[in-house]
Amino acid sequence: QVQVVESGGGLVQAGGSLRLSCTATGFTFGDYAMAWFRQAPGKEREGVSCISRSGIYASSVDSLKGRFTISRDNAKNTLYLQMNSLKPEDTAMYYCAADGPQFMCSASWVRGTTFNYWGQGTQVTVSS
Repeated sequence: QVQVVESGGGLVQAGGSLRLSCTATGFTFGDYAMAWFRQAPGKEREGVSCISRSGIYASSVDSLKGRFTISRDNAKNTLYLQMNSLKPEDTAMYYCAADGPQFMCSASWVRGTTFNYWGQGTQVTVSS
């Protein structure tokens, strides 16, 4: 049974940091490209960052580069998102997703349509 579980969300003041984690079971984690998405109330889901199955290649949306960093530990079946200098507009539900088996993130990863497995999300709220 596939399980994808996010954790690490919470309430933080603007300028603060959070590290999200995503633990996956039920499939071969190291064979999948992984990504983070987010969805704010009343807005469409948007891609945040994607990482290849090896962890060597990563892609992030331009607006978040320099503040958010994606990483993974295949030995622990865990994906991470380090978020620094948080802003109120970063407030959203953050989701972890798996695409694969796949070596690299697809060219259209931000759309989220190629991802097989999704978690339930973890809420991040940034106060001003």
